[in-house]
Amino acid sequence: MTPRAADRARYDRATAHLDAPLAVVDLDAFDANADDLVRRAGGKPIRLASKSVRCRALLERVLARDGFAGIMSFTLDESLWLARAGFDDVLLAYPSADRSGFAELAGDPKLAAAVTVMVDDAAQLELIDCSRAGGKEEIRVCLELDTALHLLGGRVRIGARRSPLREPAQLAELARSIARRPGFRLVGLMAYEGHVAGVGDAVAGSPLRSRAVRLMQSAARKELAARRAAVVRAVRAVTPGLEFVNGGGTGSVQHTAAEDAVTEIAAGSGLYVPRLFDNYTSFTGRPAALFAQPVVRRPGVGVVTVLGGGYPASGAAGADRLPVPYLPEGLRYDPQEGPGEVQTPLLGSAADDLLIGDKVWFRHAKAGELCERFDTLQLIAGDRVTGTAPTYRGEGRTFL
Repeated sequence: MTPRAADRARYDRATAHLDAPLAVVDLDAFDANADDLVRRAGGKPIRLASKSVRCRALLERVLARDGFAGIMSFTLDESLWLARAGFDDVLLAYPSADRSGFAELAGDPKLAAAVTVMVDDAAQLELIDCSRAGGKEEIRVCLELDTALHLLGGRVRIGARRSPLREPAQLAELARSIARRPGFRLVGLMAYEGHVAGVGDAVAGSPLRSRAVRLMQSAARKELAARRAAVVRAVRAVTPGLEFVNGGGTGSVQHTAAEDAVTEIAAGSGLYVPRLFDNYTSFTGRPAALFAQPVVRRPGVGVVTVLGGGYPASGAAGADRLPVPYLPEGLRYDPQEGPGEVQTPLLGSAADDLLIGDKVWFRHAKAGELCERFDTLQLIAGDRVTGTAPTYRGEGRTFL
């Protein structure tokens, strides 16, 4: 029996009493992935990216482990909810225009002490001030550095379009604006190198592309390390009490942790290890989050139909954004239908061994987005369901 077949047997035994559709987290794999992230971080704390987990019970499980400290959230509403629930170090990773949220933040000393918001423009500070509704609490802020690699004099850009702040002088100037403005305190600096941390460099069947990605990432790491160090020096010259410098992502943990200027690493997807993380040379994780759909039809030889399954991930549309049929091995989509809203035909010789009611196990393309489809995660240890945990959706929270 192959390791994947053994996993299928475990999951089927563990959930034999449960009807699909359902979602599971394999706690043995989840904990092993957490250990690997800590190992790669080399002693620097890991700030846990909540959007990649979207389950409070699992956030708490990870933060109880040595090597993890703090949350990186994705909306202000989520940040306030987590802070009210007792998470006392929440960094909002994206700018917000949530005026009511800022009013709540400015009016509550506990929330203001726990939540740090992201800015990269003085206009965002003005929006926050105009949203205070009488609240006088000091707002903790973090600056974001653009990490994109510029080539050919800036004519070629590789990396996400995030912050407009790129050079040390730009970030130092905004730091001075914050220092001059009452009601704000600059506490951190963040730089997410998505073109390094979030792009696989060992794509199956594409050796030339994989080599090109590795060359790009090597150049990007060197350029960013030098520029990030210069930015940190410039910002610390304005704000010597800067509390943290955050960088990284699951795919670049060990590289970012090696930079002296970085004080903490951000990661989250590496806990679930979705399919987009299969194509990396920097680490190998264990798939920990899966969902199962039931076989409801057998249209013919070499084909079965499962209920639903059309759960594409965010990002540029393409085949790599689709869930992948994972267990049993050897199933594939019908190219004329793909994964459907209500039904999904699956092709392959493995289909002939499936009966009506059997489960087909899938991996999502990304991590936490799976939790937007399910209210509950079944927590599996060995071949037993040892507990359940509500997702954000299961707690009635859909932040985006």
